[in-house]
Amino acid sequence: MVGPSRPQIVLFGSSIVQMSFGHGGWGAILSEVYARKADIILRGYYGWNSTRAFEVVDKVFPKDAAVQPSLVVVYFGGNDSMGPHPSGLGPHVPLPEYVDNMKKIAFHLQSLSDSTRIIFLSCPPVDEAKVRQNQRDGIHLSAQGSKLVAAEILKVVKEAEWRPSLHWKSMPTEFSEDSPYDLVSADGKTTLNSSEWTYFWEEQWE
Repeated sequence: MVGPSRPQIVLFGSSIVQMSFGHGGWGAILSEVYARKADIILRGYYGWNSTRAFEVVDKVFPKDAAVQPSLVVVYFGGNDSMGPHPSGLGPHVPLPEYVDNMKKIAFHLQSLSDSTRIIFLSCPPVDEAKVRQNQRDGIHLSAQGSKLVAAEILKVVKEAEWRPSLHWKSMPTEFSEDSPYDLVSADGKTTLNSSEWTYFWEEQWE
């Protein structure tokens, strides 16, 4: 394991999660925001429904793991909601079964540790105008849509009364001490600590 150890934030879901590190995705945004503070771990599975997710949730999140995640962000449902195929094959899951699957996933995640927090992302209602604006192909998020998701996750984390707080501004920055090897300041006598700089972000996140 790479050290020093950091809190783990795991993204668990279907293609909305698997693709979240590309094309200005919300997973990539979270990785940038939490750089030097927490490890963003991707567990995304294109095409999966909640039934298949529940079948492996104990393998993705084993109860006997040495380190348990501090936060799990979960998204399943888009594939579940597809219409049923006459063959009985395919990702469709009836709504009552979907609800039951998500409850069982939640119970498993809650059992990992007293300090593991969970955020569930829900499937958005269909709005054709917003679909065109926030989704690349009518299903998967555009860069603009990913910004909305990232902003909502950060808002929830900021407002949550979790102890310890998982809001990025409240978390320690790894190796943030001053160093003579930092960039030299204009006076030529001191150095500039760049560990908290965010000027290079495309957007300044709260």
